[in-house]
Amino acid sequence: MEAVVLANTNEMSHEEWLQARRKGIGGSDAAAIAGLNKWKSPVGVYLEKIGQAPEEKVNSEAAYWGTMLEDVVAQEFAKRTGLKVRRRNAILQHPKHSFMFANVDRLIVGEKAGLECKTASEYLKEEWKDNEVPAEYLIQCQHYMAVTGFDYWWIAVLIGGNKFIYKKIERDEEIIQYLIQIESEFWNNHVLKKNPPMFDGSDASSDLLKAIYPTAKFDDEIELPTDATELIAKYEQAKQEEAEAAERRKEAENQLKAMLGDYEKGFAGERIVTWKNVRSSRVDTKLLKAKYPEIYQEVAKESISRRFAIK
Repeated sequence: MEAVVLANTNEMSHEEWLQARRKGIGGSDAAAIAGLNKWKSPVGVYLEKIGQAPEEKVNSEAAYWGTMLEDVVAQEFAKRTGLKVRRRNAILQHPKHSFMFANVDRLIVGEKAGLECKTASEYLKEEWKDNEVPAEYLIQCQHYMAVTGFDYWWIAVLIGGNKFIYKKIERDEEIIQYLIQIESEFWNNHVLKKNPPMFDGSDASSDLLKAIYPTAKFDDEIELPTDATELIAKYEQAKQEEAEAAERRKEAENQLKAMLGDYEKGFAGERIVTWKNVRSSRVDTKLLKAKYPEIYQEVAKESISRRFAIK
C-alpha cells in the first residue's frame, strides 16, 4: 500500500496549504481527536475543518524556533545514525481512507520509514526519559504510518537547545485500526454532517470557548436545552468531590507540616518533604489607589473576562 500524493507543496502558499489541510485529518489533528493534544481539542479541529475556527494568533516563540530548527534536527539525526533523509514536499493521502492526510517532516531514503523532528523545553525533559515518547507524538507517528503504510517511524528531539535524542517507533496495527475508527467517525459524523463534537474538559477547550465567546451580551438571557439539568448535576457533584479531595489534601499537608515543625526539610523513605521560607513582595493596590490615585489610574489596566456560576 502506498500513499496517494494529494498535492505538491513546493510552490504552495501558506494560505493554500491551510486550505488543503482542511480537506482531511493530519497527524496533530489525530492526537487532538484522540484527546491527547494539550493545545487543541476535538471541537477545535472540527471548527478548523469547516472553516469557522477563531483567527490564529501569531506563532509563539516555541513554534517559531521549532520550525527554524527542524532542518538542524534532521541533519543531526542523519549524522548520528548514518541514515539518509529527504524532504517529501507533498500532502500525502491514505489510498483507502481519503480523509487521512500526512505532512511528514522527512522520509528515510531506501527504507519504509519516516522521521518526525521536534524541539522541546528543558521543563519537558521528563516526558522523553528512557524509552518514553509523549502520547500525542506517538499517535502522530502512528497516523503517518497508517497513511504511508510504512513499517516504523523515527522521532528526533532537541531538548533545551543542548540535548539531542532520537527514538524508533514501531508500527502498531492495534493503534492504527483505532485511529482509522475514531478519525472515520469524526470525519463522517461530525465534519461532513456539520455536527460539532462536545466540548471536553481540556484547557484547549476552555481557551477555545474564550476565543469564540470573549464577552457576553449585556443583560441578555436564554432558556437552556433540557440536558443542561444533567450537566448542572454533574458539575455540582464534581465540585463537591473536588472540595472533599482538597480538604483531604490539606489535612495531610498540615499533619506533615506539624511533623516538620521548625525544620525546613524532612525525609520519608525516598521522598523529600520541604516547608521552606519564601520571601516575596507585591504591590498593595488598595494602598496605591488611596495614596496615589493619579498613578494608580495611569498604571491600571482594565480587562474583561467572563465569570461562570450556577445559583
